[in-house]
Amino acid sequence: MRKTAELNLQMAFPEWTDAQRHAALKKMTRNLGWMAVEFARFPKYTKENVESVVVLDGHENFLAGQKRGKGVLYLTGHIGAWELSSYAHALYGFPLHYMARPLDNKPLDEMVNRYRGRSGNQPIFKNESARTMLRILKDAGTVGILADQNTMPEEGVWVDFFGTPACTSTGIARVALHTDAVVVPGYAVWDETLRKYRLRFEPAVDLVRTGDNEKDIVDNTGRFAKVIEGIIRKYPDQWVWVHARWKNRPPGEPRIYDFLD
Repeated sequence: MRKTAELNLQMAFPEWTDAQRHAALKKMTRNLGWMAVEFARFPKYTKENVESVVVLDGHENFLAGQKRGKGVLYLTGHIGAWELSSYAHALYGFPLHYMARPLDNKPLDEMVNRYRGRSGNQPIFKNESARTMLRILKDAGTVGILADQNTMPEEGVWVDFFGTPACTSTGIARVALHTDAVVVPGYAVWDETLRKYRLRFEPAVDLVRTGDNEKDIVDNTGRFAKVIEGIIRKYPDQWVWVHARWKNRPPGEPRIYDFLD
Protein backbone atom coordinates (compact mmCIF):
# COMPACT_ATOMS: atom_id res chain seq x y z
CA MET A 1 0.00 0.00 0.00
CA ARG A 2 2.85 2.37 0.76
CA LYS A 3 4.36 1.79 -2.69
CA THR A 4 0.99 2.60 -4.25
CA ALA A 5 0.71 5.81 -2.23
CA GLU A 6 4.24 6.91 -3.09
CA LEU A 7 3.73 6.25 -6.79
CA ASN A 8 0.39 8.07 -6.78
CA LEU A 9 1.98 11.13 -5.21
CA GLN A 10 4.83 11.08 -7.73
CA MET A 11 2.26 11.06 -10.54
CA ALA A 12 0.05 13.74 -9.01
CA PHE A 13 2.79 16.05 -7.73
CA PRO A 14 5.94 15.41 -9.79
CA GLU A 15 7.36 18.75 -8.65
CA TRP A 16 7.32 17.76 -4.98
CA THR A 17 10.41 16.67 -3.07
CA ASP A 18 10.60 13.29 -1.34
CA ALA A 19 10.27 15.12 1.96
CA GLN A 20 6.99 16.72 0.87
CA ARG A 21 5.58 13.37 -0.18
CA HIS A 22 6.68 11.76 3.06
CA ALA A 23 5.00 14.53 5.07
CA ALA A 24 1.76 14.16 3.11
CA LEU A 25 1.68 10.40 3.67
CA LYS A 26 2.38 10.83 7.37
CA LYS A 27 -0.56 13.23 7.72
CA MET A 28 -2.76 10.96 5.58
CA THR A 29 -2.07 8.07 7.96
CA ARG A 30 -2.91 10.29 10.93
CA ASN A 31 -6.12 11.39 9.25
CA LEU A 32 -7.23 7.79 8.62
CA GLY A 33 -6.63 6.98 12.26
CA TRP A 34 -8.65 9.98 13.34
CA MET A 35 -11.52 8.98 11.06
CA ALA A 36 -11.63 5.50 12.58
CA VAL A 37 -11.89 7.08 16.02
CA GLU A 38 -14.59 9.49 14.86
CA PHE A 39 -16.59 6.60 13.40
CA ALA A 40 -16.46 4.79 16.76
CA ARG A 41 -17.72 7.97 18.43
CA PHE A 42 -20.79 8.39 16.20
CA PRO A 43 -23.19 7.33 19.01
CA LYS A 44 -21.90 10.26 21.11
CA TYR A 45 -22.76 12.88 18.50
CA THR A 46 -26.18 14.52 18.53
CA LYS A 47 -27.89 17.50 16.93
CA GLU A 48 -27.16 19.38 20.16
CA ASN A 49 -23.37 18.86 20.14
CA VAL A 50 -22.51 18.34 16.47
CA GLU A 51 -21.35 21.95 16.07
CA SER A 52 -18.58 21.31 18.60
CA VAL A 53 -17.10 18.78 16.15
CA VAL A 54 -18.19 19.88 12.66
CA VAL A 55 -18.98 23.38 11.38
CA LEU A 56 -20.77 24.17 8.13
CA ASP A 57 -19.07 26.22 5.43
CA GLY A 58 -20.68 27.28 2.16
CA HIS A 59 -23.93 25.64 3.21
CA GLU A 60 -25.83 28.16 1.14
CA ASN A 61 -24.56 26.25 -1.90
CA PHE A 62 -26.26 23.07 -0.73
CA LEU A 63 -29.45 24.92 0.18
CA ALA A 64 -29.54 26.62 -3.24
CA GLY A 65 -29.26 23.22 -4.92
CA GLN A 66 -31.94 21.77 -2.69
CA LYS A 67 -34.24 24.73 -3.41
CA ARG A 68 -34.38 23.84 -7.11
CA GLY A 69 -36.57 20.89 -6.17
CA LYS A 70 -34.95 18.33 -8.47
CA GLY A 71 -32.93 16.56 -5.81
CA VAL A 72 -29.26 16.89 -4.93
CA LEU A 73 -26.37 14.63 -5.88
CA TYR A 74 -23.79 15.15 -3.14
CA LEU A 75 -20.49 14.78 -5.03
CA THR A 76 -17.68 13.72 -2.72
CA GLY A 77 -14.67 11.47 -2.34
CA HIS A 78 -12.48 9.74 0.21
CA ILE A 79 -11.31 13.12 1.45
CA GLY A 80 -10.83 14.11 5.09
CA ALA A 81 -13.54 12.70 7.35
CA TRP A 82 -15.83 11.41 4.62
CA GLU A 83 -17.85 9.17 6.94
CA LEU A 84 -18.34 12.01 9.41
CA SER A 85 -19.35 14.51 6.72
CA SER A 86 -22.67 12.87 5.81
CA TYR A 87 -23.31 11.77 9.40
CA ALA A 88 -22.89 15.33 10.71
CA HIS A 89 -24.94 16.84 7.88
CA ALA A 90 -27.83 14.58 8.84
CA LEU A 91 -27.55 15.75 12.46
CA TYR A 92 -27.80 19.30 11.13
CA GLY A 93 -31.14 18.25 9.65
CA PHE A 94 -30.20 17.11 6.14
CA PRO A 95 -30.13 13.29 5.95
CA LEU A 96 -29.24 11.58 2.69
CA HIS A 97 -29.13 8.22 1.01
CA TYR A 98 -25.64 6.87 0.34
CA MET A 99 -24.34 4.32 -2.11
CA ALA A 100 -23.23 1.23 -0.16
CA ARG A 101 -21.11 -1.73 -1.19
CA PRO A 102 -21.82 -4.63 1.21
CA LEU A 103 -18.79 -5.87 3.14
CA ASP A 104 -17.89 -9.55 2.93
CA ASN A 105 -18.15 -9.82 6.72
CA LYS A 106 -21.91 -9.66 7.28
CA PRO A 107 -21.86 -8.81 11.03
CA LEU A 108 -19.34 -6.03 10.35
CA ASP A 109 -21.42 -4.77 7.43
CA GLU A 110 -24.53 -4.63 9.61
CA MET A 111 -22.64 -2.76 12.34
CA VAL A 112 -21.18 -0.22 9.90
CA ASN A 113 -24.55 0.54 8.32
CA ARG A 114 -26.19 0.72 11.74
CA TYR A 115 -23.67 3.36 12.81
CA ARG A 116 -24.03 5.28 9.57
CA GLY A 117 -27.79 5.29 9.96
CA ARG A 118 -27.92 6.58 13.53
CA SER A 119 -28.25 10.19 12.32
CA GLY A 120 -30.92 9.38 9.73
CA ASN A 121 -28.93 8.42 6.64
CA GLN A 122 -29.99 5.35 4.65
CA PRO A 123 -28.08 3.01 2.32
CA ILE A 124 -28.70 2.29 -1.35
CA PHE A 125 -27.28 -1.07 -2.38
CA LYS A 126 -25.94 -1.73 -5.86
CA ASN A 127 -28.68 -4.13 -6.95
CA GLU A 128 -31.32 -1.48 -6.28
CA SER A 129 -29.33 1.66 -7.03
CA ALA A 130 -30.82 3.00 -10.28
CA ARG A 131 -34.50 2.65 -9.43
CA THR A 132 -34.04 3.84 -5.86
CA MET A 133 -31.93 6.86 -6.84
CA LEU A 134 -34.52 8.01 -9.35
CA ARG A 135 -37.29 7.74 -6.76
CA ILE A 136 -35.30 9.67 -4.14
CA LEU A 137 -34.40 12.47 -6.55
CA LYS A 138 -37.96 12.66 -7.83
CA ASP A 139 -38.95 13.33 -4.21
CA ALA A 140 -36.28 16.09 -4.06
CA GLY A 141 -34.06 14.01 -1.79
CA THR A 142 -30.26 13.85 -1.56
CA VAL A 143 -27.95 11.05 -2.68
CA GLY A 144 -24.30 11.00 -1.63
CA ILE A 145 -21.78 9.43 -4.01
CA LEU A 146 -18.05 8.85 -3.56
CA ALA A 147 -16.66 9.52 -7.03
CA ASP A 148 -12.89 9.17 -6.71
CA GLN A 149 -12.27 5.43 -7.06
CA ASN A 150 -10.92 3.23 -9.85
CA THR A 151 -13.83 1.83 -11.89
CA MET A 152 -14.13 -1.23 -14.11
CA PRO A 153 -13.96 -0.24 -17.81
CA GLU A 154 -17.46 -1.54 -18.53
CA GLU A 155 -18.87 0.83 -15.90
CA GLY A 156 -16.85 3.95 -16.61
CA VAL A 157 -15.07 6.20 -19.08
CA TRP A 158 -11.50 7.47 -19.29
CA VAL A 159 -11.13 11.04 -18.08
CA ASP A 160 -8.16 13.11 -16.99
CA PHE A 161 -7.23 12.90 -13.31
CA PHE A 162 -4.00 14.63 -12.27
CA GLY A 163 -2.82 14.48 -15.89
CA THR A 164 -3.33 10.73 -16.36
CA PRO A 165 -6.42 8.97 -17.80
CA ALA A 166 -8.41 7.31 -15.03
CA CYS A 167 -11.40 5.02 -15.40
CA THR A 168 -14.24 6.88 -13.71
CA SER A 169 -17.86 5.94 -13.04
CA THR A 170 -20.42 7.63 -15.29
CA GLY A 171 -23.23 7.13 -12.77
CA ILE A 172 -23.45 10.70 -11.50
CA ALA A 173 -23.41 12.20 -14.97
CA ARG A 174 -26.05 9.80 -16.28
CA VAL A 175 -28.38 10.41 -13.35
CA ALA A 176 -27.87 14.19 -13.34
CA LEU A 177 -28.53 14.48 -17.06
CA HIS A 178 -31.62 12.26 -16.80
CA THR A 179 -33.19 13.88 -13.74
CA ASP A 180 -31.78 17.43 -13.81
CA ALA A 181 -30.66 16.88 -10.20
CA VAL A 182 -28.18 19.43 -8.89
CA VAL A 183 -24.60 18.23 -8.38
CA VAL A 184 -23.14 19.87 -5.27
CA PRO A 185 -19.59 19.03 -4.14
CA GLY A 186 -19.21 18.53 -0.40
CA TYR A 187 -16.40 17.34 1.87
CA ALA A 188 -15.25 17.57 5.50
CA VAL A 189 -11.62 18.48 6.18
CA TRP A 190 -9.76 19.10 9.42
CA ASP A 191 -9.30 22.79 10.21
CA GLU A 192 -6.22 23.16 12.38
CA THR A 193 -7.18 26.71 13.41
CA LEU A 194 -10.68 25.81 14.58
CA ARG A 195 -9.64 22.37 15.86
CA LYS A 196 -12.82 21.10 14.24
CA TYR A 197 -13.86 19.60 10.94
CA ARG A 198 -15.11 22.04 8.33
CA LEU A 199 -17.94 20.61 6.21
CA ARG A 200 -17.54 22.62 3.03
CA PHE A 201 -20.05 22.80 0.16
CA GLU A 202 -18.91 24.25 -3.15
CA PRO A 203 -21.21 25.86 -5.74
CA ALA A 204 -23.20 23.45 -7.87
CA VAL A 205 -21.39 22.10 -10.94
CA ASP A 206 -23.00 23.36 -14.15
CA LEU A 207 -23.83 20.47 -16.47
CA VAL A 208 -22.69 20.39 -20.09
CA ARG A 209 -25.63 19.75 -22.42
CA THR A 210 -24.91 19.59 -26.13
CA GLY A 211 -27.65 17.19 -27.18
CA ASP A 212 -25.13 14.39 -27.75
CA ASN A 213 -25.92 12.28 -24.69
CA GLU A 214 -22.87 10.01 -24.76
CA LYS A 215 -20.51 12.94 -25.26
CA ASP A 216 -22.25 14.84 -22.47
CA ILE A 217 -21.80 11.87 -20.14
CA VAL A 218 -18.05 11.81 -20.81
CA ASP A 219 -17.66 15.59 -20.57
CA ASN A 220 -19.58 15.87 -17.32
CA THR A 221 -17.78 12.89 -15.79
CA GLY A 222 -14.52 14.67 -16.63
CA ARG A 223 -15.83 17.87 -15.10
CA PHE A 224 -16.71 16.09 -11.84
CA ALA A 225 -13.28 14.45 -11.76
CA LYS A 226 -11.68 17.89 -12.09
CA VAL A 227 -13.72 19.14 -9.14
CA ILE A 228 -12.51 16.23 -6.99
CA GLU A 229 -8.94 16.81 -8.17
CA GLY A 230 -9.17 20.48 -7.24
CA ILE A 231 -10.28 19.61 -3.71
CA ILE A 232 -7.44 17.10 -3.33
CA ARG A 233 -4.93 19.69 -4.54
CA LYS A 234 -6.13 22.04 -1.79
CA TYR A 235 -5.90 19.31 0.87
CA PRO A 236 -3.38 16.77 -0.47
CA ASP A 237 -2.68 15.23 2.93
CA GLN A 238 -6.38 14.39 3.44
CA TRP A 239 -6.95 12.09 0.46
CA VAL A 240 -6.48 8.31 0.50
CA TRP A 241 -3.35 7.95 -1.64
CA VAL A 242 -3.12 4.22 -0.89
CA HIS A 243 -5.93 3.57 -3.39
CA ALA A 244 -4.77 2.32 -6.82
CA ARG A 245 -6.71 5.02 -8.69
CA TRP A 246 -5.04 4.30 -12.05
CA LYS A 247 -5.10 0.49 -11.83
CA ASN A 248 -7.23 -0.02 -14.94
CA ARG A 249 -5.67 1.35 -18.11
CA PRO A 250 -6.99 2.32 -21.55
CA PRO A 251 -6.49 -0.36 -24.21
CA GLY A 252 -2.85 -0.61 -25.21
CA GLU A 253 -1.46 1.35 -22.28
CA PRO A 254 1.01 -0.36 -19.89
CA ARG A 255 0.23 -1.11 -16.27
CA ILE A 256 1.14 1.52 -13.72
CA TYR A 257 1.24 -0.64 -10.59
CA ASP A 258 3.51 -3.50 -11.69
CA PHE A 259 3.84 -4.62 -8.07
CA LEU A 260 0.10 -5.32 -7.68
CA ASP A 261 -1.66 -8.54 -8.68
